[in-house]
Amino acid sequence: MNQLIDHTYLKPEGTLKEIQTLIDEAKTHQFKSVCIQPHFVTFAKEQLSGSAVLVCTVIGFPLGMNTVDTKVYETKKAVQEGADEIDMVGTLRHIKEANYTAYEEEVRAVKKACEGRVLKVILETGALTDDEIRKASAAAINGGADFVKTSTGFGPGQATVEALKIMAEVAQGKGVKASGGVRTYEDALKMIEAGATRIGTSNGVAIVTGQKAKNSY
Repeated sequence: MNQLIDHTYLKPEGTLKEIQTLIDEAKTHQFKSVCIQPHFVTFAKEQLSGSAVLVCTVIGFPLGMNTVDTKVYETKKAVQEGADEIDMVGTLRHIKEANYTAYEEEVRAVKKACEGRVLKVILETGALTDDEIRKASAAAINGGADFVKTSTGFGPGQATVEALKIMAEVAQGKGVKASGGVRTYEDALKMIEAGATRIGTSNGVAIVTGQKAKNSY
């Protein structure tokens, strides 16, 4: 379970103290990555030197309404500063307008900027119909995404078994990340059984130790 978890802190009020705690916990429990705001990428990379824990950061977060050029710049900067994985919020408007060509092109542009790093595309499934989840997942995969991801944790709804099953069916061997509302070992297990291959949560320690969850995301 530990190696499926992106240990996450994305609150805007976060300080170096919170990020240091996140990093220390990730090292102790051998999580796959720490998922943090771009502001902390350089610090995290330095603190994780010599560790197997990856640095994951978010792009266009949390609304996804930045221009493609802005997301590309953010991605390039994050890569330069040491990010190993990129979690990008796709443009929700394109999905709601059924402009899946634009959605795919956006993903392709950001994937190119990743320079070989893993790209996870956040769909914000709580705002989507089943059909939109299916078509957006396909567009993201066609654009080069390595993962499709359910939620930012800051938008409507949370990860659901139903959404994950659709995403996993479309992904066809690509990754599927469940994030938003995964608070316990039982929650994580349900998501994995539905097709998740990565779990994004601020409750990683609680999940792997059986402690009570302290965070909502």
